[in-house]
Amino acid sequence: MYTLTPRCHLPPLRRSPPPCQVASTTPPPSPPSLSVPSRADPDELRSTWPQRAWTLAGSAAILSSLSTSASLMAAGSDSPAGPLAAALAAYSLADLATGVYHWFVDNYGDASTPVFGPQIAAFQGHHRYPSTITRREPCNNLHALARAAALALAPADAALSAAGAPAAAHAFAGAFAACVVLSQQFHAWAHEKRRRLPPGVEALQGAGVLVSRAQHAAHHRQPYNTNYCIVSGMWNGVLDRYRVFEALEMVVYFRTGIRPRSWDDTDASWMEVAGADVAATATAGDDGSL
Repeated sequence: MYTLTPRCHLPPLRRSPPPCQVASTTPPPSPPSLSVPSRADPDELRSTWPQRAWTLAGSAAILSSLSTSASLMAAGSDSPAGPLAAALAAYSLADLATGVYHWFVDNYGDASTPVFGPQIAAFQGHHRYPSTITRREPCNNLHALARAAALALAPADAALSAAGAPAAAHAFAGAFAACVVLSQQFHAWAHEKRRRLPPGVEALQGAGVLVSRAQHAAHHRQPYNTNYCIVSGMWNGVLDRYRVFEALEMVVYFRTGIRPRSWDDTDASWMEVAGADVAATATAGDDGSL
């Protein structure tokens, strides 16, 4: 689908060395450290009251949007087929959206990046200690995305109502927000041991409804440049087969000279620490590492 220039033939740009350098006696500079904390303190894994409040607010916004869709259907203005199709489309697009966002925070920026900095640092910390996510309490894990849903979905849903949008539009908005917020829980389950999964989750992972443990495990192998999607993973095969993200990286590189992290030797602060999660788990009284 794409004709890509081999990286070792790319012309050098001013803000970075050529992608493939001639061997020299001077070692290449290592990527900048992201200053990720070594391990989450047990208190940092617990949900705080503000986190619970934001999770509740986001859930309320999602339920409001879905209930508006149900009310319009009950009033006879729409058949159930439209909202159902819209919800399925939202579920599919949410998987793609999480993949694009995951690719972005994995490859660009650092902890000082405006707006996205905390998420970038958190995702890199997750690469180093991947099973920490399985020990986070639900609101601790979901609150950031729930806050975004609370702030964005409520006015969007109000605008749809003011415009007289059909039930399908409300169903799409609510289902998309729900899948994005819950993607972090699906992500946590993809790192959980099989015996610790809630009933039915393993079956949903096996059916491809939720991203599977095996599929997501491939993302945690160097160079960490595949399987970015974390709702169902349905887009991972297409995106990786046709090298979509590599093409985007080429565009960014030629326009800005900025290299994605996946092109370089992995920073030590990004690499998984063997056995570290097991030790942290023992401290927290849990044994849930992938």
